[in-house]
Amino acid sequence: MTSVTSLPASEQEGARTSPEDPEKLEDPEKATLSTDPSETSLPNNKRVEQPTKINWLLTCVGLYLGALLYGLDTTVAATVQASVYEELGNLQKLPWVGIGFPLGSVAVILLIGKLYDTFEIKWLIIGSVTLFEAGSALCGAAPTSNALIVGRVIAGMGGAGMYIGALNYISIFTTSMQRPIYNALIGLCWGTGAILGPVVGGAFSDSSAKWRWAFYINLPLAAVVSPLYFLNFPRYNPQPEHTALEKFKQIDWLGAFLNASTFVLFILILSFQGPIWRWAAPGSIVLWVLFGLSLISYGLQQTFSILTSPERRLFPIDFLARRTLLLMFFATSSAAAATSVTLYYVPLFFQFTKGDNALEACVRLLPFIVPFVFFVMFSGGLLPVVERYAPWYFPAGVLMIVGGALMYKVSPNTYTAAIYGFEILIAIGTGLVFQTGYAVVAAKVPAHRVAASIGFINIAQIGSICITLAIAGSIFGNLGFVKLEHVLTGYGFTDSELRSALAGSFSPVFQHGDARARKLAIEAVVSTMGTSFALVFVAGAVTLVSAFCMRWEKLGLQTTAGG
Repeated sequence: MTSVTSLPASEQEGARTSPEDPEKLEDPEKATLSTDPSETSLPNNKRVEQPTKINWLLTCVGLYLGALLYGLDTTVAATVQASVYEELGNLQKLPWVGIGFPLGSVAVILLIGKLYDTFEIKWLIIGSVTLFEAGSALCGAAPTSNALIVGRVIAGMGGAGMYIGALNYISIFTTSMQRPIYNALIGLCWGTGAILGPVVGGAFSDSSAKWRWAFYINLPLAAVVSPLYFLNFPRYNPQPEHTALEKFKQIDWLGAFLNASTFVLFILILSFQGPIWRWAAPGSIVLWVLFGLSLISYGLQQTFSILTSPERRLFPIDFLARRTLLLMFFATSSAAAATSVTLYYVPLFFQFTKGDNALEACVRLLPFIVPFVFFVMFSGGLLPVVERYAPWYFPAGVLMIVGGALMYKVSPNTYTAAIYGFEILIAIGTGLVFQTGYAVVAAKVPAHRVAASIGFINIAQIGSICITLAIAGSIFGNLGFVKLEHVLTGYGFTDSELRSALAGSFSPVFQHGDARARKLAIEAVVSTMGTSFALVFVAGAVTLVSAFCMRWEKLGLQTTAGG
């Protein structure tokens, strides 16, 4: 059982800056964490249930499983798209099966972060799980591609709530010394899920259960652990002095709308350009104008706190003036971008070049899976020991640059062992820094800004995945079509048949074309995939530049036993 207590002020004070000290609050380099094991991020005079060790252990089981499911659904579409197209059609909407989930997440991440900073967190995370399951059920039962996309967006919104909820639970119920390990475990579970996503999708797509069970599988898994959420999760109310209506009025709803519209319009542009509208078409121009207006409006609204206040605005815009926080944002975005490109396009490479089915192609990700998982834990475990964060980012940037450059040059004749080696380089680079930013930013802000810092890095991580997949998909769809059109001139294939060649081997280009046409098509598709890996190279360069700009400082973290 858990008991309701108010933590004494003596247990909440340390080197972390106090909200009552305005001078220190504005000094970004004085906001660091104490090494006192009793220090937590709980503000004074807040009601909190202190969990027993067994309850906290069971809570962590629920949190980590939620992170795993969130990661799994982020990438599960990578190997079900071909099966979805065969059953539901609408090739031009196919990228949305993959993009819809991270788009739903990034559209509401900052809003959800504010909700966790305002309302009772236990009921928020239960609501998030419910939303995630509802979206998954809709995906599994989807009669049309539109229904599937809507389900993916809903599941993405719920998944974001699960993921942010897990990070908030950790920031509230662990000490500064424990937090890097717990954050690393969240990253490990998310990363494991993200890596298993294509495997699960491929396994179901190639089985008698078919692709729908790649989404239905979330339902029994969540049902098994749902009692943990209701019975074991401790409660924490960040604002017990306010009513629900007062809290509702605090939320920056205009900022939430503009944030969502900006991301959605940008992804629409990248998805529609080429397959549906030409770049100079009226529809494209209208979307670009709407996106520009939304982005400018969002920037102005947040800068001048229109219909909100500086304390309640959605985006922590003051973080952009903080050198360390901004560099963590860039570096985390880069690691997420490199990870997402690798997870999506390595299986696709083997499907085209080796004729692998979805499951076989995903097994080829093992050289990425193992080192990625190991180095996420390795960096998280050693961060409190080394105490300096900058050293992780130098090798990470170099390895991403090298791995991305090598993948950029792949061809259908590249040795399989060489591809495995390139995967390992990218995995080590991304694993070293994939989750590190959460611990660093939490150590650089005062206690009452920890939730905002989590949302800030969430935007970097999940937002980067969404935008990167959209950019890579646009490159793959548009450049791939141009290359196929060039090499297959005279073979009589229609535009729709050429575009279908980018979706898989069921295309008429591969089913009915002669041997030379198939060879030319594969070379064109693989060349286009290589271009997508230029994003990994760029991500590595951004990480390396960020590393050179980071301060060589200690965070003052030490390792303690979890619990």
